[in-house]
Amino acid sequence: MGLLTQIATLPLAPVRGVAWVIERVVETAENQYYDPAPVERKLAALERALLAGDIDEETFDRREDELLDRLDEIRAHVQGTDT
Repeated sequence: MGLLTQIATLPLAPVRGVAWVIERVVETAENQYYDPAPVERKLAALERALLAGDIDEETFDRREDELLDRLDEIRAHVQGTDT
């Protein structure tokens, strides 16, 4: 950018700054949403609950299917953004 362009667009600097912050917030939120670690921890806790007798087989199967679907969604997102 030339000096004249920078001077002419100086009033837009706060808007660009806000846009940059919003992009970072969205990026961080997506990273957290698509992090498989919490889902894997929930799966492990679910298995422990089943083995301890805290939940029945039907509840385990239903919750496990939900969590595995979530892991599939995460993996599909990661594969889609890495290619």
